[in-house]
Amino acid sequence: MFKFQIPTTFELEFAFLKLEFLKKNMMEQYLRQLIAIEFSDKKEIFTGFLIDYSDDWILLRNNPVDYILDGFVILKNKNVENVHRDQDLAFTEKVIRLKGLKTNAEDIIPIRDLDSIVNFITNKYGIFQISKKSAKSAYLGKLISLNEEELLIDFLDTKGQFGGELSFNPEKIRVIEFDTDYINSLKLVIEKEIK
Repeated sequence: MFKFQIPTTFELEFAFLKLEFLKKNMMEQYLRQLIAIEFSDKKEIFTGFLIDYSDDWILLRNNPVDYILDGFVILKNKNVENVHRDQDLAFTEKVIRLKGLKTNAEDIIPIRDLDSIVNFITNKYGIFQISKKSAKSAYLGKLISLNEEELLIDFLDTKGQFGGELSFNPEKIRVIEFDTDYINSLKLVIEKEIK
């Protein structure tokens, strides 16, 4: 007869640490390779070259479709269900590399915490896009302020016009995108309007 035994606190902590170790090793093996990341609470699958990762965030050189690289995406390292690389991704990576597109040291940004991420992006790129858990809406803008309770941006609409302040709970932010063709196109409109 099977006897169920409740694990001790030590056993649970050890199992958790072992799981974290395995997760980090898995991510380490994929550095600078094209991967797909799936989340248990999001339908969208993110693909890109793994540039860096931390306990809280994952930085990808974004591969939204086919053999195209378009900006960067930073994903909250929360509810990750699967990180994988298959033959299709390996082939896509091969084609992208044959096109001369690659990742390099300049692509690495500080991803310790939201504050370091947003401040770096603001200083280098100006405009970024954030999304919460739902993929239904994304918000573009430039940083006004950030503290523990609130991320405040000056919202950028689809016509390249700043439309006022939008406030977000920093804990709810799941995806940050920057240096994409869409964002850079709107930045051109902004620059033309300023002149």
